[in-house]
Amino acid sequence: MRGLRGKAFIVAGGATGIGAGTARRLAEEGALVAVADIDIEGAEATAEEIARAGGRAIAVGFDLSDDESVQDMVARTIAEFGTLDGLHNVGADLSPGNIGRDTTLLDTGMDVWHRTLDVNLLGYVRTSRAVLPHLLGKGGGSIVITSSGGSLGTDPSHVAYNASKAAVNQLTRHIAVNWGSAGIRSNCVMPGLVMGETQERQNDRELQEAFIAAARTTRLGVPDDLASVVAFLLSDEAEWINGQTWYIGGASHLRQ
Repeated sequence: MRGLRGKAFIVAGGATGIGAGTARRLAEEGALVAVADIDIEGAEATAEEIARAGGRAIAVGFDLSDDESVQDMVARTIAEFGTLDGLHNVGADLSPGNIGRDTTLLDTGMDVWHRTLDVNLLGYVRTSRAVLPHLLGKGGGSIVITSSGGSLGTDPSHVAYNASKAAVNQLTRHIAVNWGSAGIRSNCVMPGLVMGETQERQNDRELQEAFIAAARTTRLGVPDDLASVVAFLLSDEAEWINGQTWYIGGASHLRQ
């Protein structure tokens, strides 16, 4: 793709799943990648995989819920690569102790609400606030935010998670509206059911069968389905696309 080779990107949540797929794809396109995650062992494994394939990547430990570690992540990336050209926000708290207790409005505890919003929404606020001054300082850059098909409102459960994802759809537009004229592009991807490590571990066959029955596709999603779209949105190929939210999910939702 045009406009990725030699540029530096942070994949915030790049240890596994869609984030790891994006990190690998960006490196394949010649980009320099900071694989950032609270799971530092996973981030190191992804960075080492990229290095073995001939790419350049570093692993950076950070916590979406901690301002200082987010600032350190950005500083480490710039110190390593000498520049910063974009960000993919993809981390979320999908732990059984959090999303596993995220059900309906009447049954979800306030601790789950606070944790989910602190990581899934405010975490993206922290990372975006940390990278924007650097992107503005060099005249432009690209941010891709990961939402969820759940933000469309058809999931009867996961009320906190889906609310956090609906909020990042608006965060995407806010960044585009305010800094698009300064060269900042901000776009959002909403995955359908993607079989990353979390879904593989849960292996919810009823959910998988229901998704296929509702979709216009022959299979479930894989991380590379999203990685190729994210890489495109980060590249110069997408320089006239800004403030958009794309659903990538085998047409299980039909949107304009």
